[in-house]
Amino acid sequence: MTDRTKYLIGAFLIFGAAFGFALKGIFIKSAYQYGIDSISLLSLRFLFSAPFYLFIILRKRYKEESHPIFAKRRWLYVAFIGFIGYYVSAYVNFLGLEYISASLERILLFIYPTFVLLINAFLIKRKVSRLQWVALLITYAGIFVAFMKHFEVHQQKNIALGAFLVILSGFTYSFYLVGSEKLVNKLGITRFTSWAMLAALVPTLIHSFFYNRLAIFQFPAQVYVIALSMAIFSTVLPTFMFSAGIKRIGSGNASIIASIGPIFTIILATLFLQEPIWLEQIVGTILVLTGVFLVSWKGKK
Repeated sequence: MTDRTKYLIGAFLIFGAAFGFALKGIFIKSAYQYGIDSISLLSLRFLFSAPFYLFIILRKRYKEESHPIFAKRRWLYVAFIGFIGYYVSAYVNFLGLEYISASLERILLFIYPTFVLLINAFLIKRKVSRLQWVALLITYAGIFVAFMKHFEVHQQKNIALGAFLVILSGFTYSFYLVGSEKLVNKLGITRFTSWAMLAALVPTLIHSFFYNRLAIFQFPAQVYVIALSMAIFSTVLPTFMFSAGIKRIGSGNASIIASIGPIFTIILATLFLQEPIWLEQIVGTILVLTGVFLVSWKGKK
């Protein structure tokens, strides 16, 4: 296989993963129309996803390290990272979508690379270049432009709360990315993601038990079709496609190609949810993507 063919396959995989992730908000908003709550929908998503990740883990068995204490600490850390990155981040994201549109959610969520940059700057003391600071300003200016139009039209209640929850989701997910860097090198992207996903299933089911005694199988049949579709097409397949794409073209190129995600969501939300598109939203999205592109590109240089 030539390098060009390898790159094209990798780019196609990342492109497909971005499309799959973009579908998530569409699935969630569609399921909400049938009266399901956030934690029940999240529980169904993880339950339907779990068999696929368990299969990957069993398929990729590996030898444990000879130091059991270190191994136990490592698995506890994996569980904690999964708790933060998938349970906490996903739950507040699902909650936020109760108040804001799918297209705005995707724009807000997509600023997580800027959070990664800031966490690395203030906690790990990595130097931030002048261009990256400019990129941050461009990104947040884009958020402001895209966000203010929603206040003007007064079409969504509690939009500030929804936006805060989605931004919080991106913030917690950025801690997951920073904290998982060393673990990914030891376990591999696919294996680590599988363990983290399964770790997030436990607190999700516990939360659902205290909220509704796990009464998650009493909704209309359409809910389970949507939840299964979200598990396959917006969780499992994009995860594995993204991992395979990174192996072929690298994380820097992958992050740049994946930046088309918010565009996908805006188009899909218009087609399937009849969400309006405004000029301010388009301008804001372009600014956000430009800022995120500069952050990702400069960070990989």
